Amino acid sequence: MKTPVAVFIFNRPDLTRRVFARIAQAKPQRLLLVADGPRADRIDDAALVAATRKVVEQVDWPCEVLRNYSDTNLGCRNRVSSGLDWVFESVEEAIILEDDCLPDASFFPYCVELLERYRDNPRVMHIGGNNFWGPRVRLPHSYCFSRYAHIWGWATWRRAWKLYDRDMRQWPGPDPQDVLGRALRRRDERRYWAARFDLAKAGRIDTWDFAWLFTCWAADGVAITPRVNLVTNLGFGGDSTHTPDGGHAFANMAAASIESPLIHPPRLAVDRRLERLTFRTVFEAPLSPKEKLQLARWTMGKALRRLLRFPVSKGAGT
Repeated sequence: MKTPVAVFIFNRPDLTRRVFARIAQAKPQRLLLVADGPRADRIDDAALVAATRKVVEQVDWPCEVLRNYSDTNLGCRNRVSSGLDWVFESVEEAIILEDDCLPDASFFPYCVELLERYRDNPRVMHIGGNNFWGPRVRLPHSYCFSRYAHIWGWATWRRAWKLYDRDMRQWPGPDPQDVLGRALRRRDERRYWAARFDLAKAGRIDTWDFAWLFTCWAADGVAITPRVNLVTNLGFGGDSTHTPDGGHAFANMAAASIESPLIHPPRLAVDRRLERLTFRTVFEAPLSPKEKLQLARWTMGKALRRLLRFPVSKGAGT
């Protein structure tokens, strides 16, 4: 496979072994390895990090291997974003997997075909491998276009990633509803994402992908969602940073194969009904009571600060 594959690893050798075995079956000609360093306050991290790196060094096929290993722990937000910066300084396009994302074998030719097909289309910014709808939705084609960019196995191009703004300097901008209004029709969704983007920019959420989603929306970009789920997330559980609930509906969600060659949609259009289903299923429904309270407090606090900054004027007769 000529398309480069970028693999992000940390301290989970057992999960990494399963994912790397699937990558080895695809035999990419270029492999880019990105690793975070051990945490200073975890005595077992150094050994686990070393064991995980040893797993991905077992390359037994003709392959150019590039490495970007950190000696210190950068955290999810900085390690993934800086690693992707390095990836796209090195290659024009890549398939991207984290150490807990196990792809179906058909995920690789799916990405390869779509990377080539939409290489020069600036609106298409993300090729996702996840489908969270399950049997509720039967797509007439191999994939559809969406505003939502799912990241448990995906692919993109240098021309898209160069727009990425890790610090979200463009948010909220002169009119935050300009970006959100173009991407989302419903008020509750715009309110949800405004609060999420506020929290991410303030450093209250240690993640890189909210900034990527905002980047795609700011550029009026779209992502691709496959007809079937192509990647299983193995990482739910107590040792996970962002997915600690091992009983979550998306934990170990089965992956299926997709046909090749793909059946392409006749035009680039987003189905708003599917967007609403994505929001309700993937983002709104899994919120814990604590998260809902946090979002409500943040939203109310922001509204209060705006009111104090710009008080309602009392004109004549009021």
